[in-house]
Amino acid sequence: MKKKLLSVLLAGCMVLSLAACGNDGGSTPDAGQTQPETQAPAADTTDNAATDTTEGGDASEADAAADPTNGELVDGKFAETRKITVEVYDRGNDGGSDPTNNKYTQYIKDQMLALHNVEVEFVAVPRWTEVEQINNLLAAGDAPDICLTYDYPTVQTYANMGGVLDLSSYVDDYKDILPNLWNWLGETNIYWDKDPVNGTLWAIEGKRAVTNRINTFVRKDWLDKLGLEEPTTRQEFYEMIVAFRDNADTLLGADADKMIPYSVSFDVGWRAALLIESFIDPDISDYDYYINGFDDRALTQPGTKEAVRLLNQWYNEGLLWDDFALYSSGDSTEDDMIKAGYVGAFMHNWDYPYRDGENSIQTNLERIVGPDAKFVVVDCFEDTKGGHNKFITSSAGDRKIFFPTTNDEPLASMLYLDFISTPEVIEYLQIGDEGVTHNKLDDGAVEIIAATGDDIQNSGFNIDYTITCNGLHLTDEDLTLKSMAHSYSGIDPALVEVAHEVCNTDTRPAKNVNVGAIAAEEGQGPTLASKRDVVYDTAVAAPVDSFDQVWDAGIADYLSSGGQAIIDERTEKWKATFGDATQLPE
Repeated sequence: MKKKLLSVLLAGCMVLSLAACGNDGGSTPDAGQTQPETQAPAADTTDNAATDTTEGGDASEADAAADPTNGELVDGKFAETRKITVEVYDRGNDGGSDPTNNKYTQYIKDQMLALHNVEVEFVAVPRWTEVEQINNLLAAGDAPDICLTYDYPTVQTYANMGGVLDLSSYVDDYKDILPNLWNWLGETNIYWDKDPVNGTLWAIEGKRAVTNRINTFVRKDWLDKLGLEEPTTRQEFYEMIVAFRDNADTLLGADADKMIPYSVSFDVGWRAALLIESFIDPDISDYDYYINGFDDRALTQPGTKEAVRLLNQWYNEGLLWDDFALYSSGDSTEDDMIKAGYVGAFMHNWDYPYRDGENSIQTNLERIVGPDAKFVVVDCFEDTKGGHNKFITSSAGDRKIFFPTTNDEPLASMLYLDFISTPEVIEYLQIGDEGVTHNKLDDGAVEIIAATGDDIQNSGFNIDYTITCNGLHLTDEDLTLKSMAHSYSGIDPALVEVAHEVCNTDTRPAKNVNVGAIAAEEGQGPTLASKRDVVYDTAVAAPVDSFDQVWDAGIADYLSSGGQAIIDERTEKWKATFGDATQLPE
């Protein structure tokens, strides 16, 4: 099987020039249904036009000075109904609702019509091929008025072709009528992508309310059965997965042949990130990290090769999932094996096994294996200083929101972004109705409960609708912190508390290196991401004595396909902006 896998992977190298598909290590949250009447609160927004006059003054002059819309709005509303289209991800969830037509979309539509006289229509884009689909829509001139993507080079490419609106004047000129947008995102996220030379702003960054990133999960019941402690070092993790492999009969009985001690997916750079980052110098300079940081999977960072060499050794010892590279984004095969109880350890988004309500990995594991079966978080990949060298994203490392030039309603679109950033709107979309999708605990904390029918959400905390907010964000900050551990239906809050704590130890927050557009990056996201995955996958699955040859050939192809040009331009622009400095201010 391993020879078959390697041949498939190597064949993949030959077709990358013909087709590429983007991926970003995203997660698969909750599912949802349709749209009866909701008891949702109305958005608490401020009036968007100044209509009062001042005693003894010229009313028209006062109004004009206070109204940047030049009279388009009266009490925050258009005189004539405007219409906008908004992108929403379609995650293809089993049992989910139509992402363009459900309870939550109806709430948004009703509120926008009542507050601003703006009619909203949602346009579905498949989550797992979102870059490719947005490219197609932009090229055809059919993109929604409000678009979002995780891939900024796609935005930059179409901006350079004249296909994206410059948002700088809209966010600045309309600032007074966008209080919720500005209060939530602030200058950091709004101006994150602003060109430092010409001032253009092609996209604004959604905000990560929670910057938690990745954790390592292990089967606590297996450790207990074998009399093992939770691993605290890389060596102890290795010894643990060896013990899982060697005791498959004890742990799985008749299903021993299904044993997977440690599972990674085709997206090795994400799914082994903590291991990889433990091989990166914890004192690496901002300069070195930036010039190799076009891709957030650390492919060309110093130290990555040796981390992958270790994975290659583990693979050849039968410690990894044999077929890890054969299943791409959106495929449920790996999750199904984890839920069935065949996997001993894996690395993923910080709360991954606890997401998705009744369909979560943890809930399924308990249902199928038994109440004692559980995944717990461990912190075991030490760096050269004995810490854990976790590179976390900034609050701005979320979706990039932009308007194509086919958007002829930019003011209505900006009002939509303000509405969707209103604290009460975010809270309602995230937790729904009390007694239906959540309960209030004695201390005021919110406890998420399993939703049914029309109240099911298609994505965790409805992030596909709260496009400026990713992560739990209630109107009260203290309440948000109290509620986080209770926001996973049917999950022991203690498991979530540990997961939150571990992924926030020894973290290194991202910095915004704003040196202007990197022309070499334009249009390269999907192609280089696909090549990156092939480099990782073929190297992990190679025979041990072929590892160097396979890795070096893959890196050479990646660099010659555009990677080196990006590194070179990043180097040039860093030096032009920061001179000989190798560190940015804290």
